[in-house]
Amino acid sequence: MLGGTAPAWAVPSFARQTGMACAACHTVFPELTHFGRVFKANGYVLDNLQQVQAVSSTRQEMLELAKTPALSIMAQVSYTQLKTRLPDVSNPDAPGLTQNGTAGFPQQLSLFYAGKIAPHFGAFAQLTYANDSGTIAIDNTDLRFANMIILPRKQSLIYGISLNNNPSVQDLWNSTPAFGFPYAASNANVSPLASTEIDGTLAQDVGGLSAYAFWNESLYLEAGVYRSAKQGQTNVLTGAAGPLDGSASNVIEGGAPYWRAAYEYDWGANNLEAGIYGAEFKLQPGGGTPLQGPDNRFNDVAEDFQYQYVGEEHIFSVEGTRIHEKMTLDASVGGGTNATDDLTTDRLWATYYYRRQLGGTVGWFSTTGSTDTGLYPATVTLPSGSVCACGVVTSANGSPDTRGLIGEVNYLPWLNVKLSLQYTHYTKFNGGSTNYDGFGRNASDNDTLYLVLWFAY
Repeated sequence: MLGGTAPAWAVPSFARQTGMACAACHTVFPELTHFGRVFKANGYVLDNLQQVQAVSSTRQEMLELAKTPALSIMAQVSYTQLKTRLPDVSNPDAPGLTQNGTAGFPQQLSLFYAGKIAPHFGAFAQLTYANDSGTIAIDNTDLRFANMIILPRKQSLIYGISLNNNPSVQDLWNSTPAFGFPYAASNANVSPLASTEIDGTLAQDVGGLSAYAFWNESLYLEAGVYRSAKQGQTNVLTGAAGPLDGSASNVIEGGAPYWRAAYEYDWGANNLEAGIYGAEFKLQPGGGTPLQGPDNRFNDVAEDFQYQYVGEEHIFSVEGTRIHEKMTLDASVGGGTNATDDLTTDRLWATYYYRRQLGGTVGWFSTTGSTDTGLYPATVTLPSGSVCACGVVTSANGSPDTRGLIGEVNYLPWLNVKLSLQYTHYTKFNGGSTNYDGFGRNASDNDTLYLVLWFAY
């Protein structure tokens, strides 16, 4: 859950375009309000800016360009410290301990185009520099065409198409994986071995097209399909970007179906949502073998809910999701890998803010699943290619079970600046509470203190 740099979804270009403060669309960024969800469903096109326009002889809109471009920047500057230092395996002949305390300056720096492109067509597109890779790469991106019609009895129907690169990044609620808490996370922590495919595993590694409908700002339905869209991958024979060959890993066979259904009920300052979502991914392992023959299938089915109270001074929300994944590993069976496995991820968190300035979140997370020494091994392959029996990111008993708590305190001196202090405590990690890796490391040794300054302009 904490395995990578968390993306952001609240950018000032939306405020410039609409002429509304961030509080119109967000409780505290990046969590959306009901108005923010409707704005997103409508394709990010609501504007209050002077436009450069062109109209055809039949009065058809041919062009609408804002005189102020919909650009924003975002930065995260952070400090991360683990409870217990990690072993230093950079020189196997002279083992030691790593430095504890990692400064990210920046941890992440992003450039956004976020807003209207043309009538009924808008985008949220993010380019990110991350300090762990030292490179600039495409991040979460959602391109939308949307329209709205008024039905009998004055009910609305918003419908549209989303082209995106991360399953659930197009979703309207913060209870699904791409939008869930923690909204910012360290990239200098120790991550558990197991996560479901729909839970960020394929983020920025796929391209998907889905159609959706949002009836009366209450009932939401969506269906789509994803294909592999590998970044930095070249065909060995041609040297071109494709077609994908066996040098690529975990390539989607055909198309992976994605689906979503949710219902939101609003009353006064309150709203409540409940929904289901899921996908099925058939992956060819590749990694040096041809993309043919048996595949590994991951069937993900999930439930989610979200309650919000948005008052003048007090804001409160409770959100959660449960993801169950059924694996059929026809391409990987043998060598300690089971023919079938399952994995279940649960998350629950509650957030409170006073006057959108001071607040915090407490959360609980749990991952449980089948014991499988092939998927969750006792050794790790280092970047050099050598196999290291050094623990930390391994499981001595082949179990993925991980549980813990997250607490976060936030202070926002301004609506576009947030200072967060976050602490993650593990009660179980990769199958054990004590000596989980067989080398004496306990789950709580991976507890993480994370301080981040997060701002956007």
